[in-house]
Amino acid sequence: MENNSITRFSKILLITAAVFLVISLFVPIWSIYLDAPQYPEGLSLKIWANKIAGDVDIINGLNHYIGMKTLHTEDFIEFTILPYIITFYALLFLLTAKIASRKMLYYVLGAFVLFGVVAMVDFWLWEYDYGHNLNPNAAIKVPGMAYQPPLIGFKQLLNFGAYSIPNIGGWLFVAAGVLLVIASVIEIKKVRK
Repeated sequence: MENNSITRFSKILLITAAVFLVISLFVPIWSIYLDAPQYPEGLSLKIWANKIAGDVDIINGLNHYIGMKTLHTEDFIEFTILPYIITFYALLFLLTAKIASRKMLYYVLGAFVLFGVVAMVDFWLWEYDYGHNLNPNAAIKVPGMAYQPPLIGFKQLLNFGAYSIPNIGGWLFVAAGVLLVIASVIEIKKVRK
């Protein structure tokens, strides 16, 4: 094994991370749950790599009263390009495992972390736009009130409690990132020896 070559275990971690990303294409990545007295069973919005699903029609109906834009998959370019980006990273992980270059592993980790940060900023901006740019002629107006759901965690929005958390696909993304970090740490320790 040449000096710049990664270990067999690091290759396995990269392949596993690639598999996690492929699986994330077929499960929800994020969920927003709404809980209110008039909806004891709750409402949910499931964000997949290529669509918005869940109680979209009911949530759009409720959002109309407070002046929020309606949610439609086709209004978001992200749902068109995200499956390709995820596939690209899965293939990049596999290519890195095949080439077995330590330097490439570090670059791939950096690029994947950057992608995660950009994705979360984009999601926050998406939530901000929908929660703040309200129709001034809405039936219900509360001065100074914005309806932006939390990026992660809980927030009270009038009589609705909003919970925003990663779903299976989101946790698979986190796990893929953790596997890349573990592989990088293993390689750094190997070089130091």
